[in-house]
Amino acid sequence: MSLVDATVGAMFLGAAALWWLGWVLLPVKIGEFFVASDFAAVHRSFHAWIWLFRIHLFGYLVAVMALVAFATLYTEHTARVLIWPATAVACAGLVVGCLAAAFYYHFGAWGALELHGQPEDAAVRMVASLKVPTEYVTCLVRFGRVFFGLGQVLLGAGMLVAAAAVSWDALGPWLAVAAILLGIAAMALTMGRPDDLHLYHPLFHLNAIWLVAMGVLRLL
Repeated sequence: MSLVDATVGAMFLGAAALWWLGWVLLPVKIGEFFVASDFAAVHRSFHAWIWLFRIHLFGYLVAVMALVAFATLYTEHTARVLIWPATAVACAGLVVGCLAAAFYYHFGAWGALELHGQPEDAAVRMVASLKVPTEYVTCLVRFGRVFFGLGQVLLGAGMLVAAAAVSWDALGPWLAVAAILLGIAAMALTMGRPDDLHLYHPLFHLNAIWLVAMGVLRLL
């Protein structure tokens, strides 16, 4: 195992850990839209909530770094005509998703501090004021998932093309197929059921497993 492979593998593992653990351990998970009780719940575990949410946000960006680092491994391979564009689109999806998540982070934290000690009516008014901007942010959530999914499909195709000429572990082609299936599922669910964003939750966990597997593959 070379230092380059070790670095790429570590990036994938780090991305999975930050992205997945930051969300799973989050003491209060905001839904598609804020509800009045969210702000008091966030305030009760404020410091843990903001730090775990920050960890989750950094996970998006470390995943971008991991994908870019992975793409550089194919600088001399013809598969780069698929892998590089795939990486660009997938990274765009991750960044858009990160920006959408940051909206919930900002207003969750700000609202928790602003409304502490205020009557429940104040929280209800806050929720009402956030409805329109949240509608826009849910579009960013959808775009992020669709773009990342499209990038995964193309990345998986590029990985399969590269498999014919690059030394692969036995898991390599399976991870390429998994990327394609995850990407198709993400696009189908997000565009087919745009108002049911919760249906993506299983894919979030499967994508975290995929990132772990990509990291382990480079470390073998």
